Amino acid sequence: MNNIQITAQEIPMPSYSGSIIDYALKVLDEIKRNNWELSILLCDDRTIKELNNQYRNKNEPTDILSFNLGETIQDTYLPGDIVISLDTLRENADFFKIPQDEELRRLIIHGILHLDGMEHETIEPNEPMLLLQEEILNKLKNQHIIPPGGES
Repeated sequence: MNNIQITAQEIPMPSYSGSIIDYALKVLDEIKRNNWELSILLCDDRTIKELNNQYRNKNEPTDILSFNLGETIQDTYLPGDIVISLDTLRENADFFKIPQDEELRRLIIHGILHLDGMEHETIEPNEPMLLLQEEILNKLKNQHIIPPGGES
């Protein structure tokens, strides 16, 4: 059985946080992972910029960071943490002219795939990790996180 912990830093916890957990659990089912204890932190651009600078030497905000741990304790796998900036998520959704819900679902998949050991060298859509990301996104297209009208 998988377990997802979600927290928010420097922002209020979104009303749809339970749906984030439900969606992440579905993604783990899709990639056939079990006994994962996963942490998701939602934050603002300032917080993710500090983390990006501290851990990647990039003094700029980003949409998502994945911090791999990869330890097993008493049959529970601790893959690591996912950090998502809701500020950059909104900017990306506006830029790509897609719903924030779709962008959030994509980021959750992306973070989980990184924690599962996948990598990509570019953001070209033919990267194997990104192909799998879009395949999962399409497969779970009817599973929404942010309710209609719930985007800010």
